[in-house]
Amino acid sequence: MWLKRLIKKVVPDLQRYFVPEENWKKAKVIIAHDDAHHISRVMRSKPGDKIICNHPSGEAAICRITEITGSHVAADINEWLNESAELPIEVTIAQGLPKSDKMDFVLKKGTELGAYAFIPVQTDRAVVSWDDKKVEKKLNRYRKIVKEASEQSHRNRIPLIQPLTMFNELLDGSDTYDLKLFAYEEEAKTEKFQSFALHVQSLAPGGKVMIVIGPEGGFSEREATLLKQNNFLPVRLGPRILRTETAALYALASISYQFEELGCR
Repeated sequence: MWLKRLIKKVVPDLQRYFVPEENWKKAKVIIAHDDAHHISRVMRSKPGDKIICNHPSGEAAICRITEITGSHVAADINEWLNESAELPIEVTIAQGLPKSDKMDFVLKKGTELGAYAFIPVQTDRAVVSWDDKKVEKKLNRYRKIVKEASEQSHRNRIPLIQPLTMFNELLDGSDTYDLKLFAYEEEAKTEKFQSFALHVQSLAPGGKVMIVIGPEGGFSEREATLLKQNNFLPVRLGPRILRTETAALYALASISYQFEELGCR
């Protein structure tokens, strides 16, 4: 990428937009589609107003609007920002398909808490089963949810939304992670439970962790056995039994506290 001037100062509270790489033109940014409509019609911005544009690499810049048309908004890059609102480790949430709109809640709040990626997983006890004809429509809606949540929470990157994944496929594709955990309600009932916090503290900055969350009915015995056989560690998320839409948020908040507030690394 072109040379950038990093500005070390308090970042102003400006509206943020994630702009595809092909729309970055050296010292200029082109914003199109829904974001252009939001700038012109919702925010009623005018040439001269400032916004923050995020590059897919995670970098962000303060930009000044120079042109607003019916199809796009053009802005000049004024200042590159030296900021990071990302967790120091990459947390992937593999979520067993929950009922109704609970997945929307997990995506929105999980994005606010710093998740790196989400994987919707078809499990034995999931009541929900996606219609093949609607899969892409659901995934596109999920991508929109995490994009908007990323803008609202001042993220540097938009979390990845992976395709709908069968349980066995999840196991087969898990070898690239430094740590693999699954929230297991049976672990919360034991006296010699495995500590979620101790496992997470074993990670170094830049590490990758996958956390698998079951649907409303939890994991079947078959799934729990397979997870253990594939080096997933069962952990409890506190002494209480959590709802499926709460479990991922508990895990992400705990990781944020460990790495960002306590500064354990």
